[in-house]
Formats: sequence, C-alpha cells, structure tokens
Amino acid sequence: MLGAIAASVTMRVPAMAETRPAIHVMKDPNCGCCSAWIEILENDGFDVTTEESSGTRLRRYKIDNGIPQNMVSCHTGRIDGYIIEGHVPVADIRRLLDERPDAVGLAVPDMPFGSPGMGPESEREAYDVFLIRRDGSTEVFTSYAAA
Repeated sequence: MLGAIAASVTMRVPAMAETRPAIHVMKDPNCGCCSAWIEILENDGFDVTTEESSGTRLRRYKIDNGIPQNMVSCHTGRIDGYIIEGHVPVADIRRLLDERPDAVGLAVPDMPFGSPGMGPESEREAYDVFLIRRDGSTEVFTSYAAA
C-alpha cells in the first residue's frame, strides 16, 4: 500500500514541474532592478534562468529579436517563443501565453517607477505594456494608471 502511494506521488511531481513557465533573461550584471523583476517572476512560479550581458552584445540581442528601438528597456526575456522586454507584469506575461497572439512579444519601454521591480506599486506612475507585432508595429496591450 505504501509503495502505491509513493508511486502516485512520484508520478505527480514531474507534471507539477512542467506547469512552471520557463523564461531565460538577458540582463546587465550590475542592474538591481533586473534582479528585482526576476525575483518577482520566481515568486510567481516562473522558472528563471539568467545570462549576463551588456553593451553592444545586449543591444544586438534586442535588435536580432525584433525589439524596436523605442521599446527598449534594461533586460530582455525569452519565454515560449516570445520576447519580454523590460518590467512587464506577470499578469501580462501569463495573458500573452494564454492568448498566443502572432507577435514578437511584450515591452514596457524605459523603466517606469512602480512597474514590477521598479519601486512600490502604491507609488506607481502611469505606464503601458505594448504588444510588439512581427512587422515592428506596436499597440497597447495593457495600461496601468498612476497609483
């Protein structure tokens, strides 16, 4: 009996592990806000791997992956075929993965105060999360009002 229980528990563990979305993040090694955003993702159930990059190499990665210059921020993630640029909230990443639009991914350009990893949400400035289309055009995916 105990063996059957142990086997059923063992069989469930891999299935649970598969439900954690995996995201790979390219980030500047000296950036604290990137680390804060990564911690938010990890606390919300994402499996995060990181790669340190900076300067020309990081800029080239963004360009090569379809991030328009006006959408650039400090770090760039790749998840399930999509690019996540900057301090994109977890809810928007999950919505992107659920809806699966034909797009490059999402971006929060610059580093708005109060976005995930950029200070308290209770003091947030208004900002938008943009959907980046494959042709380089963008549209507002979600808007966040000032707190």
